[in-house]
Amino acid sequence: MQLSIVICTRNRASQLSQSLQSFTTVQYPAHWELVIVDNGSKDETQDVIRNYRESLPLRSVIEPQAGASRARNRGWKMSQGDIVAFTDDDCYPADDFLYSIIRCFEENPRLGFTGGRILLHDPDDYPITIQERAYREDLYPGDFLPAGLIHGANWACRRTALESVGGFDERFGPGALFVCEDVDIMARMLGRGWHGAYDPGPLVYHHHRRRTQLEVLQLLRQYARGRGAYYSKCILNPKVRMAYLRNWCEEMRRQSWKISARELASGAEFLVRSAAAQFLAK
Repeated sequence: MQLSIVICTRNRASQLSQSLQSFTTVQYPAHWELVIVDNGSKDETQDVIRNYRESLPLRSVIEPQAGASRARNRGWKMSQGDIVAFTDDDCYPADDFLYSIIRCFEENPRLGFTGGRILLHDPDDYPITIQERAYREDLYPGDFLPAGLIHGANWACRRTALESVGGFDERFGPGALFVCEDVDIMARMLGRGWHGAYDPGPLVYHHHRRRTQLEVLQLLRQYARGRGAYYSKCILNPKVRMAYLRNWCEEMRRQSWKISARELASGAEFLVRSAAAQFLAK
């Protein structure tokens, strides 16, 4: 199986340079490629990309319209791999990262996607946007996919699974109205009959540089807003409706009313916007 790694970036030349440098040490003798999508950067991102063209199997494209999901769609569509993996411009892969991804798919031909471990690179960073779970968790068609089990900074899927759901929903993701674009696309794959898994084998180190309570609070608010829209979208799907209704209610019992209120508000906003878009399209 051929493997493509997609990294989308916007105005983070320094972070991207460190990430690309880390990829120069990965061990994988078979064919692979690294696809960089510059999402309309105004800094030295293009200079960084040029600096690594000789040391990495690198291809790049500029997507001028802002939006992480739009950039990821541009990246996977220009990639050539049977397996397409996604990571972020502030992540550093373990040396066996590529081996570990391919192993997951070779072991299970029905596996549509998998996500792996994400550990802190800098211990001074706040312990957030990481996944330290050391045991595997399998997901089956129609299962409820909780936000946070698999992170967009370390996940991979079959190209055929991506094609089966039409790629990323561009209403979701950084630069759009709601985050949770990664969870949304994996949930849609489960809804289309694919299997999924969290597997601790593929490992990246996240250098997110968030250290203040304010930065963390802002991020958690974005996540709550994204979850509400994601859950509402899944509830519209009759194949998974009951699973998401049941699990969302259970989660709201465990969390604070403020978080639940934020989720419900964004879920209602998503439904209203979706209905309005359908009305205008007629």
